[in-house]
Amino acid sequence: MTKPRILQKGRLLPQLESALAENYDVHVLDPDKDNSAWLAEHGHAFVGLTSSARYGAERALIDALPNLRVISSFGVGYETIDVARARERGIPVGYTPDVLNDCVADTAFGLLMDVARRFSAADRFVRRGEWLTGQYPLTTRISGKKLGILGMGRIGRVIARRASGFDMEVRYHNRRELPDSPHAYEPTLMGLARWADFLVVASAGGPETRKLVDAGVLEALGPEGFLINISRGSVVDEAALLDALREGRIAGAGLDVFDKEPQVPEAFFKLDNVVLLPHVASATRETRQAMADLVIENLRSFFADGRVKVAVP
Repeated sequence: MTKPRILQKGRLLPQLESALAENYDVHVLDPDKDNSAWLAEHGHAFVGLTSSARYGAERALIDALPNLRVISSFGVGYETIDVARARERGIPVGYTPDVLNDCVADTAFGLLMDVARRFSAADRFVRRGEWLTGQYPLTTRISGKKLGILGMGRIGRVIARRASGFDMEVRYHNRRELPDSPHAYEPTLMGLARWADFLVVASAGGPETRKLVDAGVLEALGPEGFLINISRGSVVDEAALLDALREGRIAGAGLDVFDKEPQVPEAFFKLDNVVLLPHVASATRETRQAMADLVIENLRSFFADGRVKVAVP
């Protein structure tokens, strides 16, 4: 029986690529090349597309695949996929939410603890031999503080649960209030930042949220407030954040994401009040395997009964 032909945009986990190759006739597309001529000649042959939150699926690619029937993406973000165009053509888009909630929430709290208690900076202090000449400066307590969450979605809710273990009061800001949330709703982001000791960004990316956390929000967070971002780098105005960190207008920041990854502004490297991670919030063996399994399951489900298991809403 002929295997369905799948176009894979960019490299994926080796175990996911192996599973795809077992079940489908896969061609890997290099996203850094101009593939327009090749797609014009061969695009009609593919009925499925796999990609990731990093590489996405732009309108031109979707239109270059006239027989495309399904998209299955590795990741919870889908702002890099032209979902509207896929819908116009009746193409379901599968993605991998929920399975990464715990690890992303764990990372949010890891960053929160690190930047407030300055564990990474203290580690550097010991390694430089400075403990021999003096005590490390006092840091900031976490327990009992006020945690503001921008984006009370799947991941935001898990972050809020983690906060209960630290006896933190939680409030959140969304586009609209959630009737089933036990936490107080702040109708404006500015109000949430003004109230919070820690502001965690867990919102979706995309044009609607670009630079939502701007200089005004950081000013409201204040010189004793901390910013944590495990969402998308685009949600935070990086230039404004750098100014606020350099000038002490906020206490610190923990960042797993950046606007133009993997390029990180070098000005961050000189600051001791920011913790920088290379977008690893979901990067555990267990979670990445669960994400890979869901990519396969979305394809298997579609080719079995015409519906992906977990579709982009």
